[in-house]
Parts: sequence; structure tokens; C-alpha cells
Amino acid sequence: MSAALTDLGGGFHHIRGSLRIGGLLNVGTHCALVEIEPDRFIFLDSYELDRDTHTEILDRTQDGKLVEAIVNLHPFHTLHVEWMHRAFPRAKLYGTERHHDKFPDLPWEQQTCEAAELPDLFAPNLEFSVPQGVAMVCDSEHVHFSSILAYHPASGTLFVDDTLSRVDLPGPLGILPMSNRLDFHPTLARALRPEAGAADAFREWVMEIGVRWADSKRIAMAHNTVLDLSSGRDLPRLLGEALGRVKPVLDRHRERYG
Repeated sequence: MSAALTDLGGGFHHIRGSLRIGGLLNVGTHCALVEIEPDRFIFLDSYELDRDTHTEILDRTQDGKLVEAIVNLHPFHTLHVEWMHRAFPRAKLYGTERHHDKFPDLPWEQQTCEAAELPDLFAPNLEFSVPQGVAMVCDSEHVHFSSILAYHPASGTLFVDDTLSRVDLPGPLGILPMSNRLDFHPTLARALRPEAGAADAFREWVMEIGVRWADSKRIAMAHNTVLDLSSGRDLPRLLGEALGRVKPVLDRHRERYG
């Protein structure tokens, strides 16, 4: 495993890791070490750290004693959960319902990450939001749309797994319209709940986080992307543009379910 630790300011350290599809294409993954108060750290998501990164984090956290919690935000990002617990066994372990079901022998905290209690546990240092109108876990395990979003006000960092994404196309492909823009994960149509009002609930949730986290300075996304929100780019506008591109998906859902 390899990882790169990047200081994004305000106590937020982003950890970029590797994830290879079919052993070849590295789409990347991530986690973060956040110092939410002096001598009080938590991890967002899990990743098996290389020796150098692990040693650096142990040095920062008094051999791991200052790591208070590991908060796993995506129900399908499970490859490194057991390693993370072994590496930081004193840390409280939080996960989604799927994490609890997949690893029943791990010492999970009672509150799941989908639950309403999560935002209060680390407030005001971290804020969380659960996507609305979409299922956290769908019938098809190939649909990885939903994850809990986390916002770190001190650094202005919005931390998100698959729900938001950006494709960085190399070379001449970079001029294509889908390159370098903020989009929703392409499985949105299959993630929307099969019920009336789901499309509207999703749209309203997107608009709400755009307003609530309008001061975001960057979006740290799981798969090889940190999007800098500068040079006229701001979260409300980018989310509004992304909503415009999925309008046909939302309209079709309304036509079918109301």
C-alpha cells in the first residue's frame, strides 16, 4: 500500500491512497486524519497506510493514543476497515449499517453513520450530511452512489466519497466537456428511491448543502481528485450546474413515481 499525506490547513490532513481496478487502473481512494481540537484526532474513512505514513501519524498522535475515532462514511468502502482497527485499536469505531453487517465481530459504536446522532458527536468541528431521496445501500451492490458527506469548517474542506466525482482526462481528452467538472456519481438513476418525491428530495438536499457549505475552499473526493474552489468556482454554482446535467434523470423518475 502507498499513501500521501497532504496538509490542507486547519488540522485537516488528506491521505491519498491507491485502488487498482483489475490490478491495473489506479482509480485511487482516500481517507483523512483530522485534528478537531488540540490533541484530539479522528480518521474519516479507512485506509491501510504505508510504513512511512503510519509512522508519521503515530508520531503526531502519541503512538495512536490521541486518535479518538475512526468514522467510516461509505458503506462499500470496506477493504481497509479491519486493518485500520488493528492499527488504532483504542479509537472508537463508527460505520454504516452495512459495515456493522459485514464485520459483526468488530467493536462498533452503537450509532451508525446514517443516524441523526452523528453530527452531534464531533460538532462544531465537523459537520455531516446524509444524501436524501436515495438509498444508502441499493439492491444492486454495483450501485455505490450514497455516502455520508463531511465538512471541516476550519479548513473549508468538503470530504466526499462516491456521491460527487470529477473525471480528470489526460492530454487532449482534457478539452472534452466532461473533463474536470463536478458531477454526481453516474449511478444516480439506480440509487433514487422508487417512490414519489424522491427526485425532489434529492434536489432539495443538494441545494441545501450548497447553501450550508457555500464557503467550501475545496472538495476532496475519493477517486484521485481534490477540486480547488477558486478562480470563480464556488460550491453552489458547481452543484447547480451538476443538477442541471441530471435533470433528465430526475424528470424521468418523477414521470414514473410522481
